Amino acid sequence: MADGNFILTPEGKAKLEEELHFLETEKRAEIGERIKVAREFGDISENSEYDDAKNEQGMMEARIAEISRILSEATVVNTPKRSTKVNVGSTVTVDMGGKERIFSIVGGAESDTASGKISNESPVGAALLGHKMGEEVEAVGPTGRVIKMTILKIEH
Repeated sequence: MADGNFILTPEGKAKLEEELHFLETEKRAEIGERIKVAREFGDISENSEYDDAKNEQGMMEARIAEISRILSEATVVNTPKRSTKVNVGSTVTVDMGGKERIFSIVGGAESDTASGKISNESPVGAALLGHKMGEEVEAVGPTGRVIKMTILKIEH
């Protein structure tokens, strides 16, 4: 995603906007208060509370900048309601070697493999895009292993 070509579903955009609002309002105020309290401890050159708060502030500001950039450059895609093909925003049930797996295809900025949201740029996500129910699809994983899948169901 280094090229700045971000793709988001409407849900992903809303989630990022919510996170940005939280960071800019509540989290900024909380960290500002921690820095203020830590300064009152005296000498800031050897004040671990102050250092921790400043480090957290730096990471939070970097995240705010990252989310702002994603939101400003992102293309929000709406999944066609009547499509018979896999698109960004589709939830796909596949048979992978006898195991049923469910994936939601999303843009890279909102992917979360733990919750079954895979990027449209990942090997599996890219392989599934544009295919229909019943088709067999192959993807090459990062280790070079071929992953064979049969599309069982597509939901939008």
